[in-house]
Amino acid sequence: MVNEINRVSFKGVRSVTCYTCHHGDLRPKMVPNLAAQYATPVEDPNEIEVFRLPGGPSADQVFEKYLQALGGPQRLAALTSFAGKGTYIGFETEQTKVPVEVFAKAPLQRSTVVHMTVGDKVTLYDGRAAWIAGSDKPIPLMSLTGGNLDGAKIDALVAFPAQIKQAFSQWQVGATAIDDREVQVLRGTNPRQPPVNFYFDQSGLLVRVVRFVDTAVGRVPTQIDYSDYREVSGVKIPFKWTVTWTNGQSTTELSQVQGNVSIDAARFSRPAPARPPK
Repeated sequence: MVNEINRVSFKGVRSVTCYTCHHGDLRPKMVPNLAAQYATPVEDPNEIEVFRLPGGPSADQVFEKYLQALGGPQRLAALTSFAGKGTYIGFETEQTKVPVEVFAKAPLQRSTVVHMTVGDKVTLYDGRAAWIAGSDKPIPLMSLTGGNLDGAKIDALVAFPAQIKQAFSQWQVGATAIDDREVQVLRGTNPRQPPVNFYFDQSGLLVRVVRFVDTAVGRVPTQIDYSDYREVSGVKIPFKWTVTWTNGQSTTELSQVQGNVSIDAARFSRPAPARPPK
């Protein structure tokens, strides 16, 4: 139905999506919600038109401030790997905190292992390909493709952020607010791909990334909020991040991170399929 509406009324442009009627509910509501209609308006900082403010900073200036806030280009270049431990909570853990391990190696390798009672869930990007192995998935080992693969690459880029600027062919600069705090927004675009928005607070640190995946029923966002920056080997790293998507949310909180550690190459190899729970 959504595809037909867009084809007939909008010349194939994805103007109507599932969210247009459902607004996150399983069923569209037939009766107008007066409480929502007359409540205090809440602006969504993810719904922004990015444009250069007169006298505002350029993309290069925003990136320069970001890298300096993290510790400076020299210290960033010296951090080539890190391994962290902490907790993870999400829908697949039934909102219970479980142990998690995170491994990252420059330039673009990243692996997360969530230790659940039904078996480990592994999310891995090896620099070119990405997989998820988990008993909560439709198949025991999923290869990520398209926008999901691009998303895994962006997550790895944030671990070693000196490469973010070169990862996109064009940048736009804008501004908005998150929780009444002013933030700078950089929107990166590549040909034939959805944009990615990077949000920076007044200190220059990255506080949010919003990336999109184009699907048959519209553009679907994923939001990652970063906080609790701590210094590791002279570089500030977020020890907490919350991932929010259309049907779930998860939070990872690290308690310890070691920089420039030797990581077994097997950590970044195609994971074994998850075993079904007994």
